[in-house]
Formats: sequence, C-alpha cells, structure tokens
Amino acid sequence: MTVAPGIMHSDWKRELKALLPLYGHRNWIVVADSAYPAQSCPGIETIVSGAGLIEVARKVLDSIAASKHVRANIYLDQESQFVAESDAPGVTRYRTELAEMLKATNSTTLPHEQIIAKLDQTAQLFRVLIVKTDLTIPYTSIFFELDCGYWSAEAEQRLRQSISSSDSN
Repeated sequence: MTVAPGIMHSDWKRELKALLPLYGHRNWIVVADSAYPAQSCPGIETIVSGAGLIEVARKVLDSIAASKHVRANIYLDQESQFVAESDAPGVTRYRTELAEMLKATNSTTLPHEQIIAKLDQTAQLFRVLIVKTDLTIPYTSIFFELDCGYWSAEAEQRLRQSISSSDSN
C-alpha cells in the first residue's frame, strides 16, 4: 500500500514504544478522533491505529508515566464540553470515561484553534506524533505536550534567576 509522506499504517503500540524514548521536552503526542486531518508539516508523523480513543490515550498516559525522562502537559478542546449528545451520540459516555482516566492528572482546556496553533508552531522545530483513532465524536482529541520528567519548571526558574544574577555582577 502506498502511504502519503508522514503517515504510517502500522502497529501503533510498537510505534509509540519506539518513538517515546526518542521524544523529550517540546515533542507532542496527539491522540486524535477519526476526522483529525493529515497535516503537511514534515515534523508531524501520523499513525492510523484502528483502536478506540480512550484505549490509545490510556496507553499513551501509561507509557509517559513509566518513562523517567518525560512527563506531559495535557490539553483538551474547550469545545468538547459543549458538544450535545443529540448531535454526537456517545459524547456523554466519552466525557465520563475521559474524566475518570484523567482524574489524577492536570489538564488544561483551551479553544481547539489555540491548541492547533501551539502544535503547528512546535512542529516547525520538533517532532509530533499523531495517533488517529476510530472515535467519531468531534473535539475529542487529547494533546500531550511532553516536558522534561526530571527537571521542574521551578528548577528552571531558579536556574534562570541565578544566571540573570550572575550576568548583572
């Protein structure tokens, strides 16, 4: 089968396992609904999983949690809170399953276009993995922005303050 550049049809679990050790601070993993578009930026790789969104997201969460080198900032589409069951059957169950899965994490809800803008900007310099799922409910993609697992934002701030203080001397 001929596949467009940047799009892979393969065992998504194997691909995730192979790529996660390569990824680090500033890489992204997106677990996407089935209508998520194929993006043209060369830094973006897309895998079609054929699996459910919650199943894939759980595997991504577990894989990140098992890594020592990364943690994730999680972004969700703000619009997902307003999708009506009558327009997208199953959305209520999805929101319940998502809340249960993410209860021990910190996630941020932003308008979809803001998340996409952040992702597009990042993809200019860093790699992004998109795992498309078979879910057919809009605004359900989950965006994992990877961060350093062994260096906190507070430690970075202290480092920058120390550098700034030494520059002023």
